[in-house]
Amino acid sequence: MRLDQTGWKMTVTHTSAFSLKATKLPDGFDSKTLDEVRIDLADNGVATPEDDDQSELAAIVADARAHGIDLSIVVLDGNPGHDSELRDLATEVAGFQHGTVAVFSDDWIGTTSDSISRVRLEWAEDKSKFTGGKTEQAAQTLVHRLEQTPTVSWTEITIALLAGLVLTVGGLYWVKARRAGGSPPVDAVPGPRTQRTEDPELEPAAR
Repeated sequence: MRLDQTGWKMTVTHTSAFSLKATKLPDGFDSKTLDEVRIDLADNGVATPEDDDQSELAAIVADARAHGIDLSIVVLDGNPGHDSELRDLATEVAGFQHGTVAVFSDDWIGTTSDSISRVRLEWAEDKSKFTGGKTEQAAQTLVHRLEQTPTVSWTEITIALLAGLVLTVGGLYWVKARRAGGSPPVDAVPGPRTQRTEDPELEPAAR
């Protein structure tokens, strides 16, 4: 079912990107609009404004799902007031659409997933932004990067950084302790003068 059949139309100009917003979702989105998005996603995993051809995006979604990425795509005209609104909208859509949800505006992307980490999602988003409304290009780039096997383990990097931090803090503490205790008290380690003073045979000579 197409969104244009329900009368939904979402157009946000670039000028509105500088206006203050009372909601975290893009303008024009409420519970009714979300229901329309849910209906439109049901057939091919793609929801777009009216009159938009979904065929290419639907093919990208099908390819992603064939490679194990349960992807759904929502497209907006223009850009919202802030890029974080796209992620908020993706989170709302994820309430009824399982898997990975990607919301595209002309230049930004908002994603959420129940199977892909936030770090990996943002890594995939980086090369998919600022396409000037070429959603098919942005979506293909996003999927291509999500399908790649990361060459580094972010968990291992995090552990290594934490270990390095612990070693650094421990090293600084050790150096500080050495400096603070570098000169032991005189009565703690008796020196030659103290030994001569305590020797009865040498005591007259010391006087």
